[in-house]
Amino acid sequence: MRSGLLAVLAGAIIAVLAFVPFVALSYRRRGGLTLWRALLWAGAAVYFWSIWTYTLIPLPDGEDYRCAGVNLRPFEFVDDIRAAVAVSGRYLTDPAVLQVALNVLLFLPLGFLLRVLGGRGILTAGLAGLVVSGLIETTQLTGVWGIFPCAYRVFDVDDLIANTSGALLGSLLALTVPAQHRGAQRSPDAERPRPVTRRRRLLGIVCDVVGVWLVGFGVSVVVQAVISLTLGDAAAFSTDEVASLAGTAVSTGVWLVVILTTGRSIGDLATRVRFTNGVLPTWVARLLRFLTGAGAYTLLAALPVPWSLLAFLLALATGALLVAWRDGRGLTGWIGRRRLVDDRAGAVSPSVDATSSARGDLRP
Repeated sequence: MRSGLLAVLAGAIIAVLAFVPFVALSYRRRGGLTLWRALLWAGAAVYFWSIWTYTLIPLPDGEDYRCAGVNLRPFEFVDDIRAAVAVSGRYLTDPAVLQVALNVLLFLPLGFLLRVLGGRGILTAGLAGLVVSGLIETTQLTGVWGIFPCAYRVFDVDDLIANTSGALLGSLLALTVPAQHRGAQRSPDAERPRPVTRRRRLLGIVCDVVGVWLVGFGVSVVVQAVISLTLGDAAAFSTDEVASLAGTAVSTGVWLVVILTTGRSIGDLATRVRFTNGVLPTWVARLLRFLTGAGAYTLLAALPVPWSLLAFLLALATGALLVAWRDGRGLTGWIGRRRLVDDRAGAVSPSVDATSSARGDLRP
């Protein structure tokens, strides 16, 4: 149970950290992002950590440490299963059978994900299974590379065989996924414009919110660490408040500079949307884009009451207009009479029908 929770937690952290770059890369390499692929990548992040947590955790207690043995005889599990089944009479539920089956199942997703997400074949899956399994077994054999005096789990060559077999089976299982949903290569129609829908706009808003929070959180942690190392208990002010203020200032400053420079927020850039000119001068339109986005929301939320209530009103208006307008143009589009369009619309020939496919939208 603890291993599973640690894997989910670590995978979730990686998924959040990589969210904005992942969305941006998906829109540039594949033209968009589907719910299927997003869930697969999130699952891959959790799976990566689950391999380590389930094979290395729990770590031994120093007061109750016992050195484990080594099995270098291939296919010894066959004799173990035969002997165990002869006693129990259970072919599918005997612990000896389940141990081998679970070792196979643990690495089955590795081969599956390598083919579906990476476009790699069965040979790569087998080699990856062997290398990853070998690294795990060696980590166990060396007592986590010398942290413990000796191996706390059995180094078993049969585990290498079972894990590699699981990766091979996973690669074969991935052949059942339609070819258009497999591989990491750039899609041939990646530059085809897609319609700007509410779901696509919502994805951009989420990118802005996550991005602003990550930048602010990262800066506040660094500032807090610097203050603690330099001043320590001698600080005559609230270090939490200073760190939080620094994080808010830097994150909103980054969003302001990006918008004033490009006319688009980082979420707009990630999802490849832009606003048309509308009726406002360029500099006014760009300033309005900031004042109606995640950067301004973060700044308003940091203000004392009652000014912080403006952040709530901004979020409420954004949500209402997201529902009201099909393309989710929000306050910026409503005030400045600006439409949201795909930024690839001017980069293709007029013969390309920009509304012919919504394949790039986030959808099941």
